[in-house]
Amino acid sequence: MGEDGIKTTFSKGEGDIGIVEGAMGLYDGLGYDSKCSTYDLSKVLNIPIILVITPKAQSNTLCAELLGILNYKNANIKGVVLNNISEGYYQLLKNIIERNTTLKVFGYLPKDERIILGSRHLGLIQSSEIEDLDKKISLSSKILEEHVDIEGIINFLEETEEYNNKNINKLIEYVKSPIGIKSIRIAYAYDKAFSFYYKDNLELFEMVGELIPFSPLEDKKLPEDIDFLYIGGGYPEVFEKELSSNKELLKDIKDKLEKGLPAYAECGGLMYLTKGSEKNSLVGFFDGIYKIGDRLVNFGYAELQVENENHIFHKGLKIHCHEFHKSYIETMEPTVFSLNKNYYEEEIQWQCGYMKNNVIAAYAHIHFYGNIEFFNSLIKLAYKDSKYTF
Repeated sequence: MGEDGIKTTFSKGEGDIGIVEGAMGLYDGLGYDSKCSTYDLSKVLNIPIILVITPKAQSNTLCAELLGILNYKNANIKGVVLNNISEGYYQLLKNIIERNTTLKVFGYLPKDERIILGSRHLGLIQSSEIEDLDKKISLSSKILEEHVDIEGIINFLEETEEYNNKNINKLIEYVKSPIGIKSIRIAYAYDKAFSFYYKDNLELFEMVGELIPFSPLEDKKLPEDIDFLYIGGGYPEVFEKELSSNKELLKDIKDKLEKGLPAYAECGGLMYLTKGSEKNSLVGFFDGIYKIGDRLVNFGYAELQVENENHIFHKGLKIHCHEFHKSYIETMEPTVFSLNKNYYEEEIQWQCGYMKNNVIAAYAHIHFYGNIEFFNSLIKLAYKDSKYTF
């Protein structure tokens, strides 16, 4: 997203309190220097940190770990919440931590199997698949109120800049200026099988047209008179049988793509547009199948670069992206991108992504805020001709 993208997203938030949820360890980001880590975000946005720690079979050693985390880069850590422990263990740790560190312990979350969320090969089970999700959320809220000093945490928060929405205003101007005022109709896949979207991406599409959701699981046809198709990530491999049985929609998508309907598909969307797996058939627009490995094929930040000039992108266009998948594609379709990834001091490169007619598809997840030229290229493609020419 870049620093401007981060500030743009943060500036769009409404309400009195902003929460940035960290991923991985506090300092874990790109390579050796903690760039793009949760700590880095706290510096970019000038916001304090509350650590959530799950201790196991330790007491004073936990203090040593906390002091190491605190002093490693002099992070603005205000306190700690302890997770998944008993009340007795909490009382012991609270006493030890506040006696040996400068950190305040704001409370704890007790062990409670009623609020456990299941997981699968790429992370947690999706919220849309959890029937009693509202009950779990209400119960979690009640437990937090009982065991965590929420008011204490709020009192430690600091006022941040609003950035005057200058970044989002620049984006709006950039998106609209070269395109004109014509509104386009954009269909996007959204159900239990496809729900991995950056909300910012969807909102950018809404700026230039009408965004229309459809369900690859339920709908028999694409929405009428669309100018562009967007299929994001998801779990097509989990819902493969149901997706495969919707023959009418599969045929409609393939027919329209072959006639030139512009489309962008990422990760699960790419898998959906192949012939499917060795067990079930899917759209079949790309000549190839996908297979699921027993480990992550790729994970982390990377950079795509367009290898050759084409009717969608100019040669050399660089695109910031993220990949996270266990599947891989077996196909003879020509690739359109070279991908570069810095893994500590080693640079890894390979070819990826496919382009056919007016369709671009790749495993990469792309946030448009850091890739506005990529987004603009997609929109210009949709504007070329509503009758689908290529």
